[in-house]
Amino acid sequence: MEQGSEYIVYVVDDDNDVRDSLTWLIESAGLEAKSFASAEDFLAYYDDACRGCLILDLHMPGMDGSALFERLRDNESFLPVIFLTAHADVSTAVRLVKLGAFDFVEKPFAEGEIVEKVRQALAHNRVLVDRGSELAQARQRLSRLTAREHEVFEMVARGQANKVIAAELGISERTVEIHRAGVMRKMEAKTLADLIRMATMLEPAQGQGNPL
Repeated sequence: MEQGSEYIVYVVDDDNDVRDSLTWLIESAGLEAKSFASAEDFLAYYDDACRGCLILDLHMPGMDGSALFERLRDNESFLPVIFLTAHADVSTAVRLVKLGAFDFVEKPFAEGEIVEKVRQALAHNRVLVDRGSELAQARQRLSRLTAREHEVFEMVARGQANKVIAAELGISERTVEIHRAGVMRKMEAKTLADLIRMATMLEPAQGQGNPL
C-alpha cells in the first residue's frame, strides 16, 4: 500500500453501498481502507495508535457522525475527519470544520475530489503524529528537571540573562550557569533556539507549574 499499513482510511457509514463504493475507491487509489457500519463499531475498534484519516457520515442511527467526532476530539485524537453530508447539512458541516473537522464532501461526491481530500488528510495526520511525538519527548525530558532547573528553564526560555535570573532567584550567576547547563543536557537541547522551541511547545504544561 502506498501509505504503509499503519496509515489507514477509516470509512464509517451505515449505507452498505456507500461503504463498499468508498472502500473500493480508496483501495483503487493505492491506499488501505477499513469500513464500519456504525460509530459504535468504529469506537470498539479504535485506539490511540490508529493513524490515517476518517471518512464519516454525518447522519447515522444511534451515535451520529457529529457525536463521534466530538468523542474523538475530547480524546485528543490525531485522526483528521472528513464528513459526508447532504446538501441540506452544509451549514452543520461548516460548523464542525470550525470545531476542528478536516473537511467535508457533499453527496453525491466526485471520486477525484474525495481521493484528493483523503491524500491531504493523510499528509496532515503525519504532521500531527510527528508533532505529538515531539511533544511527548519534550514532556518526558521536562520531567527530568529538578524544581530549580525548571525555574531556570522557564526564565532562560523567556530570554532572561543569567545575571537577571540570579538576582530573581537569589543565587549566584555561577550557580545559574550550572543549572542552565543541566537544563540543556536533560532537555537534549543543542542550542538556545532548541530550548526555546521546546518551551513554546510545552507552554500549556508550563502554565500548570512544575510537574514534579
